[in-house]
Amino acid sequence: MAALINLIVGYVASFIGLIPPGLLNMTAAKIGVKQGIKPAVLFSLGVSLVVCVQCYIGLVFARYLDGHPEIIDLLQKVGLGIFLALTVYFFLLAKDSRREIPSGIKRSKTNRFFYGVLLGALNLLPIPYWVYVSITFSSFGWFSWDTSLVGLAVFGAGLGTFSMLIVYTYFFHKRLPVGKFSFNVNYLLGSITAFVSVITMVRIWQQI
Repeated sequence: MAALINLIVGYVASFIGLIPPGLLNMTAAKIGVKQGIKPAVLFSLGVSLVVCVQCYIGLVFARYLDGHPEIIDLLQKVGLGIFLALTVYFFLLAKDSRREIPSGIKRSKTNRFFYGVLLGALNLLPIPYWVYVSITFSSFGWFSWDTSLVGLAVFGAGLGTFSMLIVYTYFFHKRLPVGKFSFNVNYLLGSITAFVSVITMVRIWQQI
């Protein structure tokens, strides 16, 4: 029973965490519309792999980090720098996503997987998120810290992440013309990273 609970907690927490439009799910949607389902699936697999690693780190060090808030503060500051850089990139440097891809140009599908790995690694929020989730559920007796069962939670987290990214991919793929967005998604992504940056700065300011 504990094994099933850990698997469900990992899946549901990861799935719900990606429901709001964010950097990862909107990027998956963009790739799905611009390049097709298969590249978006590879991107999602790359992100999911990183989320598994981040979930494992968060679970292993959950209780330690809970007793050392200064480490969480450091992660917030590093994350702030990354999201500010991404905001500048999406608003000023990224190409307009509404531009159609010339028919003669082929994108490497393998690069989509590694792009997912890179973008997932730049997003440090899952680590404190899984620290919070695991400690909260553990306090209710709904999470086991047994080594083998932690692995099930990690697998569930990766599966939940992949599922929600695919939901976004198919949703936009079915509703937008193939090869183009009706709006520049980079502005949306930039707005999301800017919003996260502001929230992070407020949290850091409150802790000073």
